[in-house]
Amino acid sequence: MDKNVGKTDRVIRIIIALIIAAAGIYYQSWWGLVAIIPFATALVGSCGLYTLLGISTCPTKKG
Repeated sequence: MDKNVGKTDRVIRIIIALIIAAAGIYYQSWWGLVAIIPFATALVGSCGLYTLLGISTCPTKKG
């Protein structure tokens, strides 16, 4: 699995995951579990939707 999530994108995904999880805890809703998706893609560094759409936020290596 190729990495297609860059550093800035990872930070944004982690922030979004924390906000979703906090909202789920605050409202005592199972919807907070949705935070697993952006958090997991940030940790793994690969997004399935990005792969399908051919998007990559990783910097290209010049060599």
